[in-house]
Amino acid sequence: MRSGAAWLASAGAAVQEKFLTEITEGESLALPYLFEFWAMEHQLPPDGDWRTWVVMGGRGAGKTRAGAEWVRACVEGAKPLDAGRCKRVALIGETMDQVREVMVFGDSGILACSPPDRRPEWQATRRCLVWPNGAEAMVYSAHDPEGLRGPQFDAAWVDELAKWKKARETWDMLQFALRLGSHPQVCVTTTPRNVGVLKELLELDSTVVTHARTEANRANLAKSFLEEVRARYGATRLARQELDGVMVTDVDGAFWTQEMLERARLMPKPDGYDRIVVAVDPPAGDAGTADACGIVVAGVLCEGPPQSWRAWVLEDATVQGVSPTGWAEAAVSAFTRWKADRIVAEVNQGGAMVEAMLRQVGPNVPLRKVHATRGKSARAEPVAGLYEQGRVGHAGLFGALEEEMGLMTAHGFEGQGSPDRVDALVWALTELVTEPMSSWKRPQVRML
Repeated sequence: MRSGAAWLASAGAAVQEKFLTEITEGESLALPYLFEFWAMEHQLPPDGDWRTWVVMGGRGAGKTRAGAEWVRACVEGAKPLDAGRCKRVALIGETMDQVREVMVFGDSGILACSPPDRRPEWQATRRCLVWPNGAEAMVYSAHDPEGLRGPQFDAAWVDELAKWKKARETWDMLQFALRLGSHPQVCVTTTPRNVGVLKELLELDSTVVTHARTEANRANLAKSFLEEVRARYGATRLARQELDGVMVTDVDGAFWTQEMLERARLMPKPDGYDRIVVAVDPPAGDAGTADACGIVVAGVLCEGPPQSWRAWVLEDATVQGVSPTGWAEAAVSAFTRWKADRIVAEVNQGGAMVEAMLRQVGPNVPLRKVHATRGKSARAEPVAGLYEQGRVGHAGLFGALEEEMGLMTAHGFEGQGSPDRVDALVWALTELVTEPMSSWKRPQVRML
């Protein structure tokens, strides 16, 4: 089903001219606010007797606009002062600030979507929107599930449910509060993530789903944005989740789950690091056919014994399709850029050549050569344990690296080729954390 705007855009010039000449002044003023005319298919609620409508899409796919317009459709009547089918609405986001800045005041929020004669008033002290017809929408934070104990509603708009830290508790409290009217409903707008509450919601018979890729809304997005994110994240799991709006589930037996990686991205960064290393996993074979040269930069904060040290992945500087001189230059460049303490390089494949190339580019760079005596999975498992303990953070989004991490299992790498980025990550964190842990001894206590 195409929108009226899409139909008009594809119609001939005669049809377009007829439409524009026959429309009245009042209709032309109302047209920008007739969402059914402009909406994309995934932005309109499906027919049927549903309880929850989940709009699941990539970044910038138009989810916020869909939620805001659905709230309008719930509370507005035929005329500005006429009652709509809903009077009490809950607006719930991860934080109060996000509800206010995105759902209420955002470019696609409720106020921006509302025509002047139906625009609600924002009452900051009550954290509430009040429409001319008396309908109200109260603002709530998912950080405070108990805030939903007591109020009651006949509709709710829930934004980015899959990223809430207290998603289950907040969602459960909302269900008890949806008890007004003949048929309370919820609109959930979210980027999909592999979290239990969302997966369970999608399996319910009372849930309907629409979804879209980021490109569905390309007319309202910068061309450079789409080109950059597609070029950077390609066909990775992160791209399927964040751009294609697809629920990405964990590989059976994966050392790193999506939840672990999300937690790593949220770990606060320190002001500085006690040590920084650049780990290099050189490729074997010719530059044109070889695997990538994994290059990962990581830093550690040494507070207390090594068992309590925390580390951060700072950069994935991996390169592919370059000569030995090319990857050596990339490694030394990362060393210089981060003012690192050492380069750690695996030398199983051509040890003398690896050192020679690095020395040629950076003669005075401190270098530690490491040999792999165990398989990739055996080396990776202790490092994955650091993530389980919440001791490793990611200082950014490392799509290609995290893609490989999500495919690393006890039985080996489930992806294609070699996990060069993961190998470099493992060498970096082994150097910074796991080896100091294994060699550290508690001081003996002298008995007096």
